[in-house]
Amino acid sequence: MMETVELPEEAPLRTQFTVDDLDIEILPLIYEIIRSVEKDPHDTTQKAKESQDTSHKVLELQKKLDSVRSQIKRLPGIEYSKEEQLQKLETLRKQLRLKRELLLKYRNSYTFEIPKV
Repeated sequence: MMETVELPEEAPLRTQFTVDDLDIEILPLIYEIIRSVEKDPHDTTQKAKESQDTSHKVLELQKKLDSVRSQIKRLPGIEYSKEEQLQKLETLRKQLRLKRELLLKYRNSYTFEIPKV
């Protein structure tokens, strides 16, 4: 008697990190920093608190920028120069054009008719 081994189904893995996956929302942080710098309270204790809040926001922005840099490094093709990317793109376009031409050729070259009974 043979035992059947059931393999667990694997969850579909995303093979590539894309631009849509990037989380690069930094404008709200920059806006908050600018707003806090624009405030100029006359009270010394308030100034110290605002300065501390601004420093905290600048640190948040720095962390966010570091995160963005690490995300960008995960994008496919980032290791290639602009010229290499354009060359790869042109090669892929040529391949696509040739495959389309072949499909049209094969689609138009053979027509099979079903004989009527």
